[in-house]
Amino acid sequence: MKLPIIITNLVKAQDRFDNVAYTNCFSESGVLFDEGKIHTGREEIAGWIEEGNKKYNSVMKPISFEGDGVMGILKTEISGTFPGSPLVFTYHFEFEGEHIQSLKITL
Repeated sequence: MKLPIIITNLVKAQDRFDNVAYTNCFSESGVLFDEGKIHTGREEIAGWIEEGNKKYNSVMKPISFEGDGVMGILKTEISGTFPGSPLVFTYHFEFEGEHIQSLKITL
């Protein structure tokens, strides 16, 4: 499956637990929605991914992707140290240029 480079970079950063590279996939004003919380801007997103990596040790296995360069939907199997692992999550993206402007993660 062919993924946009920004999603490929996001998956690689997650699988390496590279919080800085993960955060840099987002625009400066990027927004991330997960577990009922909103994280706005790179600083908040950095705190979210750092905490998540320490807590869950999650890695991603992309299953499918549909998108048009402005929006995209990635289904991915996430495995880690959380109950029910692995689980399939859906990542709803909005892109701004070469960055992620918005990401909503759902089950």
